[in-house]
Amino acid sequence: MLEKSEKVQIYLVLFIQWTAAIVASITSNSELIAAAILHDTVEDVEHVTIEMIEKEFGAKVKQLVAAESEKKEKDEAGSWVSRKKKTLKFLADEATEEEKIIALGDKLSNIRAIRNDYRRIGDELWNRFNQKDKNMHRWYYIGPGDALKELSDHLAYKEYCELVNEVFGLH
Repeated sequence: MLEKSEKVQIYLVLFIQWTAAIVASITSNSELIAAAILHDTVEDVEHVTIEMIEKEFGAKVKQLVAAESEKKEKDEAGSWVSRKKKTLKFLADEATEEEKIIALGDKLSNIRAIRNDYRRIGDELWNRFNQKDKNMHRWYYIGPGDALKELSDHLAYKEYCELVNEVFGLH
């Protein structure tokens, strides 16, 4: 039987692979696919900096990874709601199409996992998150559907919307 930390590590690797595969289903641009693989690295891996990403992968990948990285702070400004509002505002008002493609890959991989776990354990799922209120997750996952509408011709966008509707009972 795998330890909890081993399961988490396996899940993280799967998320990275799913995100990259989703992005690759939309574009063959290697910089976008690399950024999809690296999108959470700066915020989730201690001692990895955005400068290191630039040195190893170039300025374009750095810019794309930086756009996807949330700034986690300990004060009120760093709260979950505040961070998610900033993310949604960025996607709606500032993100380039390339940044939106990576965001779609990330959000779709997340909602796939949520849907799979929700089918298995129901509302108990929300207790796994720091933000335990299902309605707050509903608010957050509806937002990208609106902000990423320019990608609506892609199957990944359609799947994202279908999964959000399934998990949160929207019609």
